Amino acid sequence: MPAWETCDRYGLIDGWLPEWTRLRSLPRHNPVHRFTLDRHLVQAAYEASRHTRDVDRPDLLLLGAFLHDIGKGLPGDHSTVGAPLAEAVAARIGLPEDEAALIAKLVRLHLLLPDVATRRDLSDPKTVAGVAERVGDTTTLDLLHGLVRADAAATGPAAWSDWKGRLVAELVARVRTALDTGVVPAPPAPDPALVAGPLPVVHLGEDRVSVAAADRRGLLATVAGCLALHRLEVISADAATVDGRALVQCRVQPRYGLAPDPIALSADLRRAVSGDVSVTQRLRGRALAARGQGAAPRVVWHREAATDAVLLELRAADAAGLLYRVACALDEAGAQVRAARISTLGGDVVDAFYLVGGWPSDADRARIEAAVLAAV
Repeated sequence: MPAWETCDRYGLIDGWLPEWTRLRSLPRHNPVHRFTLDRHLVQAAYEASRHTRDVDRPDLLLLGAFLHDIGKGLPGDHSTVGAPLAEAVAARIGLPEDEAALIAKLVRLHLLLPDVATRRDLSDPKTVAGVAERVGDTTTLDLLHGLVRADAAATGPAAWSDWKGRLVAELVARVRTALDTGVVPAPPAPDPALVAGPLPVVHLGEDRVSVAAADRRGLLATVAGCLALHRLEVISADAATVDGRALVQCRVQPRYGLAPDPIALSADLRRAVSGDVSVTQRLRGRALAARGQGAAPRVVWHREAATDAVLLELRAADAAGLLYRVACALDEAGAQVRAARISTLGGDVVDAFYLVGGWPSDADRARIEAAVLAAV
């Protein structure tokens, strides 16, 4: 790093890489970034050096990390805009055409793995097949995995966490199986402990909460509300019905760093799903006081993103109890949620809800969308 900074101070970098003039000291407006853009790119290349043993082409990993954000500061999506710029740089320094094209692909897809891992249902075969099709081969998959980790480390501590790392690794493993065998892995079976024994069933793990109750609508909302009361953020949620039982399995993390009392949480979950306590009444005051501020919320529909559902994506300011309110709104509007994925970045969230059925009617989608936005 000192050698690079010395070369930059004396103007050598601009001669080697004319694009550097535009990138130098470019500010980052997202609070998760700790460096200016030029320093971020150099840092990403340094961080990528930690993963060179994990890939077939460590030289392409380092160059891809160095160029991955070269499109920042220009109009349009920086991944799309940056791909041809990175390809031109790679060709200029002497890389063969196929390797320069691979550098462009790494830049174009450098957000694919974390975006899919945190915003999509990894058990859905269509999710895995879609990523496998775009990646194309395991060499590129490994390079993207190394680049994702380097990019996050160079961004700042808020850009990465253990749960995000596990999600990305899970996606990489499932995509690798699809690329190696040509067969998309089947969805995992429900936890056997949830489909047997008296109801309700509540299981608490290190970062998972699983609940089974007599089949009824609104179980996801009830569980989400109870978790919010105990200041737990839901990262992902899966809902299913098996043999007359409603199952909800959530991956969670403490909102403020301290885990709740497991005995109290388990007791509240049992009372809530049995109808012995009103989550709505207990959460209402706290949710209204904690609602976030920011840009107007937005709903985006993805019709082809899932095997057996339509995907509703909510982009909004983060707030305590948001998942509970939106899940209630969807339930009251007659939409059945099969899965939910919650991605938080700074003060914003992207919540993805898999709604069972095609929902082809414009009027029905408009009604659902209005209910969701009103709940935010």
